[in-house]
Amino acid sequence: MKRALISVSDKTNIVEFAKGLVECGYEIISTGGTKKVLEEGNINTISIEEVTSFPEILNGRVKTLHPKIHGGLLSLRDNESHIAQVKEHGIKYIDLVCVNLYPFKQTIEKEGCTFNEAIEQIDIGGPSMIRSAAKNYQFVSVVCDIEDYDKVLEEIKEHGDTLLETKKHLSAKAFILTASYDAVISNYFTKTLNITNPKNLTNTFEFVQELRYGENPHQEAILYKSSDSKYSLLNAEILNGKALSYNNIQDANSAINILKEFDLATAVALKHMNPCGVGSSTNIEEAFIKAKNSDPMSIFGGIVALNREVTPNLAKELNKIFLEIVIAPEYQTEALEILLKKKNLRVLKLDTTKSNSDSYQFTTVNGGILIQELDNYIVKKESLKTVTNTSPTKEELNELYFAWKVVKHVKSNAIVITKNYQTVGVGAGQMNRIGAAEIALAWAKNHGHTEDLTLSSDAFFPFDDVVKLAYKYGVKRIVQPGGSIRDKDSINACNELGITMVFTGNRHFKH
Repeated sequence: MKRALISVSDKTNIVEFAKGLVECGYEIISTGGTKKVLEEGNINTISIEEVTSFPEILNGRVKTLHPKIHGGLLSLRDNESHIAQVKEHGIKYIDLVCVNLYPFKQTIEKEGCTFNEAIEQIDIGGPSMIRSAAKNYQFVSVVCDIEDYDKVLEEIKEHGDTLLETKKHLSAKAFILTASYDAVISNYFTKTLNITNPKNLTNTFEFVQELRYGENPHQEAILYKSSDSKYSLLNAEILNGKALSYNNIQDANSAINILKEFDLATAVALKHMNPCGVGSSTNIEEAFIKAKNSDPMSIFGGIVALNREVTPNLAKELNKIFLEIVIAPEYQTEALEILLKKKNLRVLKLDTTKSNSDSYQFTTVNGGILIQELDNYIVKKESLKTVTNTSPTKEELNELYFAWKVVKHVKSNAIVITKNYQTVGVGAGQMNRIGAAEIALAWAKNHGHTEDLTLSSDAFFPFDDVVKLAYKYGVKRIVQPGGSIRDKDSINACNELGITMVFTGNRHFKH
């Protein structure tokens, strides 16, 4: 008679699976809570103690770590030496292992979880059995995914055993599971103990879905999740429209990161991971109008992210233009009905009050990855340092701070022009700063913005050329990091031209 060892933390469908095995002639070995559930389901089981002739000890920490368990799993059934040793020691073969692991990840995600509580949820026996069975896949079926229960039963009923090719795939899934499980544990230790620059870095990603394609139709793409950060698109509720594409996800992620900088009612319009319009106001309708008017051309086919509830009036304004995605924390019933009239518009609901719990950003390079802390820093407004003869008024300081928050999220080299808490010119991703300034300033001028403008730069000015150019276009105040050996040139130019300049003391390169 064949034997199956079943010991699961997640007991979903386990009674049905075990009944199917019994009907196929298997006898069931089980442990603790699983044994109780199976017997309540009228399934006769053999306890681990009966197999090992040794009791569970140390509050269940040791129960399956025994030669009669692992000998039954690891023995090669076509090896004469193994056969002889198994017979000599009274070991019976185990033909199938069904195991899933202690919920370590779920435990550490609970608020208030202590280090000792986490440690107790590190599974030892489970991974050991899974690995033993997976290594000996020719003779043992290892089932660690509930989704495989039906397939395994079907093959056993039809062929008397799981097919070899299926056993190989089950083995692969088993090693993927244990690798992921250990990665979560090692990352927890690394983070909790503040271990910096570990010799080996492990991470695990959970499959979410296949995407239609990547950046371009000839590129395949898949979405995985790496954390349960509350401020993640993966936690957004899709109220309308089809699944997000690769580019949608990239752009939407950039949009909500910009939105996170602002407390005032703010709208962010974004295209190709750069803001094409940002507006802040005392109400969200006016904020959106500002964002839209910043660049009425580029917003077409873009993304709009909002940090306030969408009203019917705002929904009507949103529907006047073609958008890919709208993201907001809430929608009034009538507003949602209006937006749903556009069946292809993706409407996402995401709580913008949540914080991003991710600490690091990962970027791939050929043959490796770069890791850096997320750029969550923003200088305090009161820390802005005036370096010119004229100082900004309180209102001007607020405008400078608004401009600085926006330019932080524009690809370098970046220049942003604002007026009245509205972007009126964005120069993104240029190879030199004067080029970025020319693009932003020309856009502002071409759309009627020629006086009382604010300019922000993500990095310092190596020369005074940006200042002189800005003056010609009506710029009255500038915010930039400072730190160039030629800062004095730009400061002198500002003083000569009557421009106020403040330094932030930090830059925001974005590549």
